[in-house]
Amino acid sequence: MTHGSSGYGLWFLVILNSAVFIIFAFSFGKPQTPRDWRSFSAFSAFIVALFAEMYGFPLSIYVLSGWLQARNPGLDLMGHDTGHLWSTIFGLKGNPHFSVFHILSYIFIGGGFVLLSSAWNVLYQAQNQGKLATTGAYARIRHPQYVAFIAIMFGFLLQWPTILTLVMFPVLVAMYVHLGHTEEAEGRRTFGIGYERYAAAVPGWFPRLNRANHTARWGSST
Repeated sequence: MTHGSSGYGLWFLVILNSAVFIIFAFSFGKPQTPRDWRSFSAFSAFIVALFAEMYGFPLSIYVLSGWLQARNPGLDLMGHDTGHLWSTIFGLKGNPHFSVFHILSYIFIGGGFVLLSSAWNVLYQAQNQGKLATTGAYARIRHPQYVAFIAIMFGFLLQWPTILTLVMFPVLVAMYVHLGHTEEAEGRRTFGIGYERYAAAVPGWFPRLNRANHTARWGSST
């Protein structure tokens, strides 16, 4: 295995970065219910697995080492830049931190945290008033918090894909979809026809480009 100075074994950075992003997610999402804690815990597991490979032990690089060296003779497998696997696989030149994958990752990660924060504020106010959350992000999609978690994880996959997180991602997406269905069933039991009208007007996961504003009609339902 060709390598110069190793970019791994930095377990302090694993702990520090994991803590920063988990605390960010906690402060923006503020889990309260058991369902909230399940979604937050799954996201936290993804983050720990990600940074454990980013700065700790490069399991994916180790598994793919033979194939990577065959494609790129002389590649520094233990160099940190090599871990940006999309750039390595596609042979992109230059600093991978400025690649299109890395730039897109910032958009998804930053956008996900903004969506998570804005959705929580709407949901918190609605829960305190015993109403259905239908404004802000909830006027565009029914599950903005779950979409936010998925967007953040997808952003990290664009930035630093690993075998483990690539396997975890579809499993966690399926879990969030299941939690969304559970949330919808509770909404129908609690708000009845009001939730049915809301669900008929607002898509669950992907916002429509054009929509009518039905907020006033939803807001009157309890």
